[in-house]
Amino acid sequence: MDGKPAELAANAIGQLILLPATLLALAACATPGGPGATQPDKPLYPGPQSNVASLSEVIAAHPDDPQAYNMRGAVYGEAGRPEQALADFNKAISLDPNYAQAYANRALVYRRINKLDLALADDTKALTIDPSYTAAYVGRGIVYREEGRNNQSLEDFNKAIGLQPENPEAYYNRGLLYQSQRQHALAIDDFSTALGLANKKTEPYVARALSYLALGDSKSAASDLDEAVQMDPLNLRAWTSRGLAYERLGQKDKAAGSYAKALNINDKYQPAKEGFTRVGGKAGQTYPTF
Repeated sequence: MDGKPAELAANAIGQLILLPATLLALAACATPGGPGATQPDKPLYPGPQSNVASLSEVIAAHPDDPQAYNMRGAVYGEAGRPEQALADFNKAISLDPNYAQAYANRALVYRRINKLDLALADDTKALTIDPSYTAAYVGRGIVYREEGRNNQSLEDFNKAIGLQPENPEAYYNRGLLYQSQRQHALAIDDFSTALGLANKKTEPYVARALSYLALGDSKSAASDLDEAVQMDPLNLRAWTSRGLAYERLGQKDKAAGSYAKALNINDKYQPAKEGFTRVGGKAGQTYPTF
């Protein structure tokens, strides 16, 4: 096993956060503390105003159509506007109390604003209406996992996979559950399956890399994180984890470059600051990233 103990990577899972994907060109070098080192906060998703406007026109013409409210609520939710999303889902449910998708969509918003009890109730209601609704099993499994109810979480993810074996979200989230229990070989299998089904998603690459790091396979971790940072150049967790992978491989300049990229995203991010210091990084100096 190379470098520091595997526990470092396992503990990093809880420390590193995931930023939204943003389309930017990836520079070949990184200089910490350069212009624009601290990026302003941005909405979780860009607001698709044209979709909102179109759906609002539909609602104005058909004010009793629950599907239109559900669709607009989903757009609001993706735009990081939870209050408007919840209002639309509430309206959809009032118009059709047996609208399983509206309950599951409302549960997703509740999860995002950390109202887990309400999310759990909505996903359970959706499954009462439609016992084969895969998305609700995944959603409820996530809530159970976050509440530490691991057996129930695993049961829901297994149910989702049994109903829809090609659902990448189910495999990814079950992988996170295994990872939280330090069952890294099982986690890697699930992340690999998720990537086989949806290889344009950054999160499974980062998650699989963390499990590789926990098992001491820094080379495989670095390969996954190379993919992740090219797909999502503002992913703070990916750059910081990549720094750790290359640090363990003894490639200190490349590690410094990765930590520097993380610090250019958030210059107050402590894991990146500590890593940059560990590999001897100096502010104002340029380091290679590839």
